[in-house]
Amino acid sequence: MIRPLILTLLFASGLFALTLGTPPPEVTIAGDDGGTVGGESWSSSSLRGKVHILFYVDPDEKETNNALSEALKAKAFDRSRYGSVAVINMAATWLPNFAIASSLKAKQEKYPDTLYVKDKKRRLVHDWGIADDSSDVLLFDKDGTLLYLHEGMVDAQGIDTVITLIEEHL
Repeated sequence: MIRPLILTLLFASGLFALTLGTPPPEVTIAGDDGGTVGGESWSSSSLRGKVHILFYVDPDEKETNNALSEALKAKAFDRSRYGSVAVINMAATWLPNFAIASSLKAKQEKYPDTLYVKDKKRRLVHDWGIADDSSDVLLFDKDGTLLYLHEGMVDAQGIDTVITLIEEHL
């Protein structure tokens, strides 16, 4: 009796919302929930049309996947076929939103090829079931299909996997 109840709770919480080989449910982050650094709404439907890597990051974990970011930067993938999005889980830190927003604005200017999105209410945690208080890495193909998902630091083997998947799907 307990087992079906646990599975029901897991499904209801969205923990099974992401499956490798399928597109995730569409999510829009706008208004009080957040949006782009420029103030526009952001939709996961924008992850179609080219290969996209998405970093979902707790600001306290912002350096966790620097090695992956540097490896991707060194590859200099064709930006007409490859995109990067950094969604910042602003609800996962004690840092005030104005301080995070200011930092993100500076990052957006320094790295204009990456789209920075503020998630003020853990929308991707709730709607996709990805890890909270972490650094999550998601890779999507041109159709928005999830190719790769990793919670926490991506090791050297994982970096090779991500780069290989990008090269195969460009």
